[in-house]
Amino acid sequence: MTPEIVILAMIAAFLGLRLYSVLGRRAEHEEEPIQGRLEGGRPQQGRPRQPTPVRLDKQGEDRARAELARQPSIPLAPPAVERGLAEIAQADRRFDVAAFLEGARGAYRMILEAFWNGDKASLRGMCDEDVYAGFVAAIDARAQAGETLDNRLIRIEETAFVAAGIEGGYARITLRFRADVAAITRNADGVVVAGSLNDAIDATDVWTFGRALNSPDPDWLLEETDEG
Repeated sequence: MTPEIVILAMIAAFLGLRLYSVLGRRAEHEEEPIQGRLEGGRPQQGRPRQPTPVRLDKQGEDRARAELARQPSIPLAPPAVERGLAEIAQADRRFDVAAFLEGARGAYRMILEAFWNGDKASLRGMCDEDVYAGFVAAIDARAQAGETLDNRLIRIEETAFVAAGIEGGYARITLRFRADVAAITRNADGVVVAGSLNDAIDATDVWTFGRALNSPDPDWLLEETDEG
C-alpha cells in the first residue's frame, strides 16, 4: 500500500467520524422536540442507582466543548461550568445545551406564571417536592390574606450559566435569570395595594435544575431557587 493511499484512508476515516458526531447528535435532538418547558424527573422515592463514574478524557472534553462553541445562542460560561456541561453531555447523549437553555427559559416563564396564578397542578409537574412545598405554602398564605397577584413577565433580559456538574449520578445545572417583571398585588376587593403594571422591576433569580442520569425520563425539575 503506497503512502498516498494510507493518507487518503486516514482522511476518509476522520471525515466519517466527524460526520457521525454531528449528524448523530443532531438526529437525536430532532427526535425530542422542546415543548417550551423543561422535561425532567427525579425519582419520587429512594436514591437513584449509581451509574458508572464519568471519566472525561481530554479528547471527549475537547469534543464536547467544540459542540458548545458552535452554538451561537449559548452564553459564555466559566471553564468550571464548561467542564460540568461537557461531563453531562458525555454521560447523557440526549443532552443538548442549546435545547436545555431554551427549555429553561420556557420553564422560568411557566413556573413564575403558575405561581402567580396559584396553579398548584402545573407547579407539581415542574418542581421537586421541596420547591413545590415552598410554592404551595406561599400560595396558601396569599390566599389566606385575601390577596392575588397580577404580575407580568415582560421579558427575560439575560440567562447565564452559574454551575453545572454531576454528583452521585445526578446532574445539576444552575442558571441566573435577569428579567423585567411588572408586579401588582390586589386585595380581596381587587384594589391595588402594591406595585404597578406601568413600572417594571428588574428581577434576578438563580435556579437549579436537576435530573437523575439513569432515569429513562428526560425531564429536568426545578430543585432550588434563590435571588441573585
